[in-house]
Amino acid sequence: MSTFLVIGAGGNVGSELSRLLEAAGHTVRRGTSREAGPGQVHVDLITGTGIDAALAGVDGAFLLSPPGHTNQDQLLGPVVDAAKTLGVQKVVLMTAMGADADPNGAMRKAEVHLEQSGLTWNVIRPNWFMQNFHTFWLHGIRTAGAIQLPTGDAKGSFIDARDIAAVAAALLQGDAFANRAFDLTGDEALDHDQVAALLSQALGRTIRYVDITPETMRPGLLAAGLPVDYADFLLTILHFFKLGYAERVTSAVRDITGAAPRRFTTYAHDYRTAFA
Repeated sequence: MSTFLVIGAGGNVGSELSRLLEAAGHTVRRGTSREAGPGQVHVDLITGTGIDAALAGVDGAFLLSPPGHTNQDQLLGPVVDAAKTLGVQKVVLMTAMGADADPNGAMRKAEVHLEQSGLTWNVIRPNWFMQNFHTFWLHGIRTAGAIQLPTGDAKGSFIDARDIAAVAAALLQGDAFANRAFDLTGDEALDHDQVAALLSQALGRTIRYVDITPETMRPGLLAAGLPVDYADFLLTILHFFKLGYAERVTSAVRDITGAAPRRFTTYAHDYRTAFA
């Protein structure tokens, strides 16, 4: 059995990935930027604290950048370098679908740094998470009964974070897909009116979709504590959603795990208590 470091182990993907790896008999070091508790290791990518200690003796690592930061290349580069120095056998990096569209973007620079490191690697680029609806977009759903986003009538092939974790677990444990990047999506593309209808059915109350402007959304993002550059980044990628770039469906989840990705109806049913 192997030892794996999972950065962001408290998040939607990292928590499920940790569970899957432990269920397969592996040892998991759960990386946290907070004070480490049982089964956790302190890793602060902002300051660089704890990186070497967390990676020492591990066979593979799952990496992602801390939320709220747009300098992903600067935060992840030192982790990749340390992994190579310390003899880590494989690194799986999660960025986002579309990260490879801009060679000068920070996410793409982080990907290239890993690809050129000499490590065995995988990059996974998931589309928008289904879990966003009961986390980032929850306030509007609870208070106004509405999904409020500047995305028009465009569709997105939303993906369940549990399927992202299943892909990461498979890639960490095997080499059949080594040194490849994958765009991860669900198997259907939905617009936000369709999402609202599915949530309404699962929750037993009416949820609407309201198309708002970026100018309307921006003050709320800043009031929620997002840095200005990250709020602008979020509005930029929501604009790309509106232009249709999130609609594409890939077969990567099925190809890698052997199982079809979860549909939105399954997500809505499984997480319905989170919307209460």
